[in-house]
Amino acid sequence: MGAGPMGREYPDRPIVAVGAAVCQGDKVLVVQRAREPSLGVWTVPGGMVDLGERLQEAAAREVREECGIEIEVGPVVEVFDNIVHDDEGRVRFHYTIVDLTARYVSGDLSPNDELMDAAWITPGQFEAYGVRPKAQAVLRKALRAQRDGWLSGPAQRAR
Repeated sequence: MGAGPMGREYPDRPIVAVGAAVCQGDKVLVVQRAREPSLGVWTVPGGMVDLGERLQEAAAREVREECGIEIEVGPVVEVFDNIVHDDEGRVRFHYTIVDLTARYVSGDLSPNDELMDAAWITPGQFEAYGVRPKAQAVLRKALRAQRDGWLSGPAQRAR
């Protein structure tokens, strides 16, 4: 992961990524990252969007790869930038992240090597896991969207 247009570190432009706020009943999926820029942080699963891949497809693929489960992807819940500067003020990481709502469909939770751990938790457990406020807000919005029936229209099913 070197510098330049294809590198994640010191990119020459923002990298588009997705996050999946996956709900299963009153629980949400959180993962503990095993790599920078969020090493050790509990957050939503996700990753980079591949060229030619739709956001919903990327979210389903990332969750399948990272967690071993299948999800049904819904609408966008949040969009934000994660920008990390180095000690000299240069941009070390810049991800533009599109978080999508999702619901669990099938499979057994099985974290891959990009993760330290993964868990289904309730919002009451956010503090104990150290889930950051921005991720907490995204997960709470996804739970509300699920309760409000975000799939009442045509389903966007990603496999």
